[in-house]
Amino acid sequence: MQRVSIDDIDSTVPMGEGIDRRGLSEPLGTEELALNRYALEPGQAFAGGMHAHLDQEEVFYIVSGTATFETKAEATADSETVDVGAGEAIRFAPGEFQQGRNEGDEVVVALALGAPKGSSEGRVPQPCPECGESDVLAVTMTDEGMGLECPECGAAIEM
Repeated sequence: MQRVSIDDIDSTVPMGEGIDRRGLSEPLGTEELALNRYALEPGQAFAGGMHAHLDQEEVFYIVSGTATFETKAEATADSETVDVGAGEAIRFAPGEFQQGRNEGDEVVVALALGAPKGSSEGRVPQPCPECGESDVLAVTMTDEGMGLECPECGAAIEM
């Protein structure tokens, strides 16, 4: 058994976004589950933009406030907007595009769960400007940070 207090976990700032994200996976020793607690000020988002994980399902449980999620079943589909309030949860299947943000006036506190834990197959719904053969770009991590690559032609795409 592992037990932690949110207050004892340092906030990490993914990719300089300035949000309060506290990773619970490592302190709790989870092996197959990614678990993060977010506190989003008005105007902030869970991630940098619309994305999907081909190898991970995600669940967001809203503790307080209301989060607004924009979703797409596939890269070229029209988007749908869903508000998720305190005490509610939303699930995204592997490959389902989503972007969550705080469009309200109060802080959104939420738990984000992902399984399996280590997602390495991220995609953004953006066509390849090089070959035009793909409607999505793969998210890659390099020493310099996040990058994009066409899964069809392999072209590195500048962000």
